[in-house]
Amino acid sequence: MNMEVTCLLLLTLIPFHCRGQGVYAPAQAQIVHAGQACVVKEDNISERVYTIREGDTLVLQCLVTGHPRPQVRWTKTAGSASDKFQETSVFNETLRIERIARTQGGRYYCKAENGVGVPAIKSIRVDVQYLDEPVLTVHQTVSDVRGNFYQEKTVFLRCTVNSNPPARFIWKRGSDTLSHSQDNGVDIYEPLYTQGETKVLKLKNLRPQDYASYTCQVSVRNVCGIPDKAITFRLTNTTAPPALKLSVNETLVVNPGENVTVQCLLTGGDPLPQLQWSHGPGPLPLGALAQGGTLSVPSVQALDSGYYNCTATNNVGNPAKKTVNLLVRSMKNATFQITPDVIKESENIQLGQDLKLSCHVDAVPQEKVTYQWFKNGKPARMSKRLLVTRNDPELPAVTSSLELIDLHFSDYGTYLCVASFPGAPVPDLSVEVNISSETVPPTISVPKGRAIVTVREGSPAELQCEVRGKPRPPVLWSRVDKEAALLPSGLPLEETLDGKLRLERVSRDMSGTYRCQTARYNGFNVRPREAQVQLNVLFPPEVEPSSQDVRQALGRPVLLRCSLLRGSPQRITSAVWRFKGQLLPPPPAVPVAGEASDHSELRLDAVTRDSSGSYECSVSNDVGSAVCLFQVSAKAYSPEFYFDTPNPTRSHKLSKNYSYVLQWTQREPDAVDPVLNYRLSVRQLNQHSAMVKAIPVRRVEKGQLLEYILTDLRVPHSYEVRLTPYTTFGAGDMASRIIHYTEPINSPSLSDNTCHFEDEKICGYTQDLTDNFDWTRQNALTQNPKRSPNTGPPTDISGTPEGYYMFIETSRPRELGDRARLVSPLYNASAKFYCVSFFYHMYGKHIGSLNLLVRSRNRGALDTHAWSLSGNKGNVWQQAHVPINPSGPFQWW
Repeated sequence: MNMEVTCLLLLTLIPFHCRGQGVYAPAQAQIVHAGQACVVKEDNISERVYTIREGDTLVLQCLVTGHPRPQVRWTKTAGSASDKFQETSVFNETLRIERIARTQGGRYYCKAENGVGVPAIKSIRVDVQYLDEPVLTVHQTVSDVRGNFYQEKTVFLRCTVNSNPPARFIWKRGSDTLSHSQDNGVDIYEPLYTQGETKVLKLKNLRPQDYASYTCQVSVRNVCGIPDKAITFRLTNTTAPPALKLSVNETLVVNPGENVTVQCLLTGGDPLPQLQWSHGPGPLPLGALAQGGTLSVPSVQALDSGYYNCTATNNVGNPAKKTVNLLVRSMKNATFQITPDVIKESENIQLGQDLKLSCHVDAVPQEKVTYQWFKNGKPARMSKRLLVTRNDPELPAVTSSLELIDLHFSDYGTYLCVASFPGAPVPDLSVEVNISSETVPPTISVPKGRAIVTVREGSPAELQCEVRGKPRPPVLWSRVDKEAALLPSGLPLEETLDGKLRLERVSRDMSGTYRCQTARYNGFNVRPREAQVQLNVLFPPEVEPSSQDVRQALGRPVLLRCSLLRGSPQRITSAVWRFKGQLLPPPPAVPVAGEASDHSELRLDAVTRDSSGSYECSVSNDVGSAVCLFQVSAKAYSPEFYFDTPNPTRSHKLSKNYSYVLQWTQREPDAVDPVLNYRLSVRQLNQHSAMVKAIPVRRVEKGQLLEYILTDLRVPHSYEVRLTPYTTFGAGDMASRIIHYTEPINSPSLSDNTCHFEDEKICGYTQDLTDNFDWTRQNALTQNPKRSPNTGPPTDISGTPEGYYMFIETSRPRELGDRARLVSPLYNASAKFYCVSFFYHMYGKHIGSLNLLVRSRNRGALDTHAWSLSGNKGNVWQQAHVPINPSGPFQWW
C-alpha cells in the first residue's frame, strides 16, 4: 500500500494577542545543549546534569533575554569539589569543545550581563563518560596448613579499570560466568578504598580445574553507547612473577668518555615479562640505546650520571626492578675558607691564636676525592701544631681542613690544596691560599655616587659594590624590598667576582633595593658584610583615558581631561593639545606652585560642527610621552536592537513572503540633540542592492521601544538591516544586525499562527517516539527521486520548488496499521473555541487515513478524535478547517 500525506498547519487562537511596550530589562539566561549529549537530566537536588561521551563534541548554548543585548561569558570550575574558576573564559553565547576529555568535566557557568540590574548566572554540570581498557594482575600466596603437612596455594586475580560511571565487573572461567553461589572455591569482592574501580577474584586452595583462562569483563551498561571491554589471563601451574639480576654492581663508577653497557637478565617469570629501561632524573641520555634487557650509553659524560632502572612486568605479582647508580667521575668548583680562632670569637688572623684553612670540591663520587696540602710548593708536614682533618661537621661533607695551632710567624706562606681522583683520568683541581700579616677580613661598600642608580626602561644597568680585604671574596646579590623576590636572572642569589651586577634591558618591575654581601667562601669564613644599592627605572607616563568618545548636544560646553596614572618620574612636565593634527594654544590652567601636575585639561565652550573631531593630548614626563585621544561630536549614539520581540517573523498565507517586526531603543538619547528620523537600509544577503527608507520619529525617550515592520521579505532568505539615527548635527552611529527567517513558533498568545515548515525546527512540532515511523520535511528539490510513482505532490501549496512540506510514504518496509505522528507544541487554553486549519494532499492508489486528534490536559489526559479522512483525494492541495473546544492546555497530532 502506498500513501502520501502532506500537511501545512495553521492555528487561529481567540482572543487577540495584545502587544506590550519594551523597555530596558536585566539579563536573564537559560542553558540548553546542542551537542552530542547522551542525556540531560535533573538529579535529586534539581541540578542539571549533561552527560557526554569522552571524545564527543560538547555544545552548550546560553539563551539570553534582556535589553540591551546581554554579553555572555562562560567559565568553569574544576569539579564539584572545587570553587576556583579557570583563568580562561569564553565570551560567546555558544560554548563548543571538540573531542572533550574527562578532565574537562565539571560545572560550567553562563554569566549574562547588560548593565541593567544584576547579572544572570546559570550553571550545568557536565559529566564526561568513559571506559578505559581494564588491567588484570595476578598475585599468589602459599601458606602451611596443619603443621606443615601440606601447603595451600591461593591465587588473587585483580582487575582494575578507570571509568565513569563506575564499571560493573563480570568474571568468567573460559566461557562460564563465575559467582559465589555456583563455586565454593571462588570468592569475588571489592578491596577497601578502591571506590568501585577494582574487583578481585580469589581462587581458594587452588584445584586442578582452576588452571584455566580467566576473563574480566567491564561494562558501564552501554551508557553513551560505550561498549564493554575485557581482558583475559591464562593461569597455569608455571605462572610466576618476574625476577631479575644485573650484570654489574648496583653502584657503577666510570670515567668520562667510557662506553657503558649494562645487562638486565631475566631469571624467572611466566608469562614472559616485558623489560623497560628508564632514567632519573630526566629521560635516557641522547645516544643511549635500550634493546630488551641491554642498555648501552656511549661516551658517558658527567651529565649522564643518575639512576638507571630496569623494570620487568608480566602482570603477575609485583614488577621486578633493579637499579644501577651510574656515577661518572668529575670534579668542579674548588673553594677555600679561612676560619680564625673560633673559640676566641676572632675575625682576624693573629699570632698565638688558632687558624683553620679548608678546601672543598664538588665531586662525583664525593667520598672518593683525596686532598693533599702543600706549603710554599712543598708537601705540608704534619706535627703537633699542624693537623689535617676531614669531614668537619661545621663544613660541607668531604671537606679537607688544615689546622694551624698557636699560629707562629713561620707559619706565614702560600698554601696549596690539591683535590684528585687517584688512578683516574680526571684532571686535578687546586686552590691557593696566602697567609700573611696582610691577610685581613673583607669590607664592602658602595662607590661614591653609586648608591642610587637611575636608568631608563629598556636600557642596561650596572650595580656595583666594592670589596676590600685580602683575599677578596665573591659578592652575592639579592633583592631586599620584595618578599621572596627573584633577581632578573630568575635566581634568589647571584654571584659576581668583581662585585658588579649587570642587568640587560631593565624593566619597571626591577626597580627597588638590592643587597650586596660578601660570600663566606674563597675568603674569610666570618659574618658576611653587606651594603645596599637603590635602582630607579624611569619609564614613560601611562594616561587615562587612552581613548574616549565624547558626545554632547550642539552649543553645550565640554571639558576634556587627560590624567597621569603612573610614570617615573610621577609628574607631567609638558602637555600639548592638538585638534585634527593641528597644534592648539596651551590651556590657560596653571598648576599650583610647588605641586607637580598630574593632569591636563582643555575646555570647549560650545560643541559645533567645526569643533567636532579628534582631539589629542600628548603628555610627557621627560622620559617619554603618552597620548589621550578624544573623539568629540554631537552625533547620536547607535540604536540598540531589541532581540526579545515575541515571534517577530510573520508568514503570509499562500505566499512566499514574510514580514519581520524590527524593534529597537535609542542609546542615551538625551546626550545629544533629539533624534529626528532613522535611515533604514535592508539588503538581502549575497545581494548588492538595498532598500533604503527614512523613518520619522517624535521625541525619543530613554528606554522607549520603537518599532518598524519590514515587509515583502522572501522566504527563506536572510537580510542585513542597518539603522542610522539622524539629528540636527547629521548622521549618528549606525547599528546593524542579520535577521533570519524562522518559522513562527506556535504560541497560545498569537492570534494567527502559520507554519510553512520552511525552518528545520518545524515550528516546534516533534516526532512521536511511540509511533512506527516519522514524517519527513522536504521540497521538490530534496524529495527522493525513487519515491512511488503517481503519488504525492510535485511542490508545496505555493507551487515553487523551494517550498517545504511534511511528507510520508508507506511503501515497504511499511505495513498496514503503521502510524506516523507529528505532535504540536502544548498550548494554554485562553478561549473556549479554536480553529485548526491545514492543507493536505492525499494522492495515490492505496491511500490510508489522515487523522487529527486533540489531547486536553486539564485533569488527566483526554484524547478527542477531531477529524479524519481516508482514500485518494486527487493530485491537488485541499484545505481543512477543524473547530475544537479544549477544556484545558492542549496539543494535537
